[in-house]
Amino acid sequence: MTTVPHFINGQRVAAEGVSPVFNPATGEVIATVPVPTPTQVDEVVALARQTALTWSTSTLSQRTNILFSLRHLIVAHTDELAALITREHGKTLPDARGEIARGLENVEYACGLIEHLKGGFSPQVADGVDVHSFREALGVVLEITPFNFPIMVPLWMTANALATGNVVILKPSERDPSVSVRLGELLKEAGLPDGVFNVIQGNADTVNQLLTHDGIDAVSFVGSTPVARHVYETATHAGKRAQALGGAKNHMVVLPDADLDVAADAAINAGYGAAGERCMAISVVVAVGGIGDALIAKITERLDKLTVGPGNEAASDFGPVITEAHRNRVRSYVDNAASEGATVVRDGAELLNRPGFFIGPCLLDNVAPGMKAYDDEIFGPVLGVTRVETFADAVALINANPYGNGTAIFTRDGNAARLFTRQVSVGMIGVNVPIPVPVSAYSFGGWKNSLFGHAHMYGPEGIAFFSRAKVVTTRWPQPSESQIDLGFPRTR
Repeated sequence: MTTVPHFINGQRVAAEGVSPVFNPATGEVIATVPVPTPTQVDEVVALARQTALTWSTSTLSQRTNILFSLRHLIVAHTDELAALITREHGKTLPDARGEIARGLENVEYACGLIEHLKGGFSPQVADGVDVHSFREALGVVLEITPFNFPIMVPLWMTANALATGNVVILKPSERDPSVSVRLGELLKEAGLPDGVFNVIQGNADTVNQLLTHDGIDAVSFVGSTPVARHVYETATHAGKRAQALGGAKNHMVVLPDADLDVAADAAINAGYGAAGERCMAISVVVAVGGIGDALIAKITERLDKLTVGPGNEAASDFGPVITEAHRNRVRSYVDNAASEGATVVRDGAELLNRPGFFIGPCLLDNVAPGMKAYDDEIFGPVLGVTRVETFADAVALINANPYGNGTAIFTRDGNAARLFTRQVSVGMIGVNVPIPVPVSAYSFGGWKNSLFGHAHMYGPEGIAFFSRAKVVTTRWPQPSESQIDLGFPRTR
């Protein structure tokens, strides 16, 4: 039995394991994770604060070179990193490689930090007065990342945090923590000074101590909505800058004019990929008009051809969910669906007796608000279909939902698509694109209960979150110039 270490000051730091790490494909405990004492947490934060004094004054070219080197190393080690992810998370190897690729996009974006951090200059705003601005680091930032993307989300946060001159303390999920330690080693190999990126394992107590710690300047979080709300409220109450991305209930609207084969493909890909454990997964297909039966038939035809198995087997379309407890929770929604009025088209029960935490693809029809299968974020391979009469009904359904992470519309009607993008209260929208995760030049983030705080993640808003602006007004007086004026300073 191995114990996943911390990564502190450029070194693996061993500690006694407490929390189990499973291989979801077999159900076996393959490692344990330590929980640091409060004193150990204090020591890591103190180290980070000391390191911040020098890293914040590092040159932009030094940071750029490190990020370019990191990109090269991640590409070279993609297969190794993907295998680590698959072993502890369960997603397929191609899916793990895709996660790494999407994380690399933001490393590439952050490599342009000289442009991103460029300030402004306004000469002669008044007689002899110039104004200029620049951005600087916050100090020590805490990253709390989820189990479903154990390297992509850390890269989303870390690349911008390091580019802007911050020191990072990463608290990864205790479910699949090993790849975060490996990321720390690759950053060191890329030339990052010791102590600038640290990984501290732990549990909820560890997180709560860090959220209120005087040595932490900002907190970035991705996870479920209840925890996101707690993180945001706790951190901001302690006077810290915070962004907390929460859960989702993403709707995919299919209009009567849509290509139903394309829509059915999209529903399968976005609903069952990574066993539905994505905050951008499509969990509700909204069939508009009379297309419900035909769309259900096409989705079912494709669903029945899916292969569910270990993520390291090439034939597997998706793998297990993360834990047995989560599998049981997901199953409860399907088991109770009929009593709530939904129609169970496929129940996924055929895999329950095999080793590991597997669930077959589940499909529910006639799902409606008020049912738990509709209202809750299931976070598993369960796709619901809701039927509405009109386009306006579909928009109203989405806007009434408390989540606002992602949504999509499938149609051939450009005007309907344009109206949809303007009318829905959702942060990320796809037009004939089922998982509209923005490219890195834009920023990732939802609305309503999918985001606490105003700042979205990565891209330009990520740079802004991890830095703060200074504005300097300069005046050089003329020789022998002297003046007393108690009025408020004016530019004219």
